[in-house]
Amino acid sequence: MTEFKYLITDPEGIHARPAGELVKLAKTFASDIKISGNEKVGDTKKIFSIMALCIKQGQEVTLSCDGTDEVEAAAALEGFFKENL
Repeated sequence: MTEFKYLITDPEGIHARPAGELVKLAKTFASDIKISGNEKVGDTKKIFSIMALCIKQGQEVTLSCDGTDEVEAAAALEGFFKENL
């Protein structure tokens, strides 16, 4: 399992537009990818699961990738978070 933590800097937190883009990116990988924050865990391949976490600016999330392409998935997702959130 590969994981990383990220502090959300976007003033709107994780909102619909970046959540949709995150889902698209996550679906390109075979690994199981989970996002956790606010004491909840969501499936990164499902937008409603991400939105249900209600992640706001200043909160930390943890992404966990588990599978055959977990290292590549974690690197791509970390880059996405740095550019978009």
